[in-house]
Amino acid sequence: MSVDLETATHTPASTPAARPPLHSGDRLTRAEFARRYGLHPDIKKAELIDGVVYVASPVRHRQHGKPHSLLVGWIIAYAAATPGIDFSDNATVVLDFENEHQPDALLRLEPHHGGRSRVTGDDYIEGPPDLIVEIAASSAAYDLHDKKRVYARVGVREYLVAQAYEQRVDWWELHEGVFTPLPPEADGTLRSRVFPGLWLDPAALWAGDAAALLAALQRGLADPTHAAFVERLRVPPGEQR
Repeated sequence: MSVDLETATHTPASTPAARPPLHSGDRLTRAEFARRYGLHPDIKKAELIDGVVYVASPVRHRQHGKPHSLLVGWIIAYAAATPGIDFSDNATVVLDFENEHQPDALLRLEPHHGGRSRVTGDDYIEGPPDLIVEIAASSAAYDLHDKKRVYARVGVREYLVAQAYEQRVDWWELHEGVFTPLPPEADGTLRSRVFPGLWLDPAALWAGDAAALLAALQRGLADPTHAAFVERLRVPPGEQR
């Protein structure tokens, strides 16, 4: 099911006919989307969601760049303390024949740990990651509508969206094919159920307080559930039950 995007990236584009346009609203197959995206190195981010192309707008600092950086740092700090999980930032994720997304960040388990995604031979992710993180300008963004429906349908286990305009974080867990909200704890943190110890302080995120954000994560990493999770990940694949 994987398309070699690397080959598409190096397709000659010396004439206008060799570079068909790629615009938001275009309806394309995944193969044609990959081909056109590869022909437009000037487009930094485009996604195919249920067969419809979405080309990203220029990125603002406070609305996207800063919360994006904080959440990526939060994920990297968690991964550094949790050997055996994989993470990425803006990687291409192939979900099905009409969906090729580029999430702001993700965490994934390898298949021998129960994950449903894999890294393809041409170095893209195929299949649903276990946690996807998106930064949205507002609740009107497609991240909370079209993408959310796709992620639930293909089996993404958790989905987190940070909405900059509302300064709100929604974190959902997939339950019987439907995303249900993860409720905040008494201390205001949101806590992953797929990745024990991954605790988020939304107030610290919107305050731009990296120290407070990482302090909440450190409390999660000190929780016994995280130590138990790490021990489970250390079991060699052939010895797992």
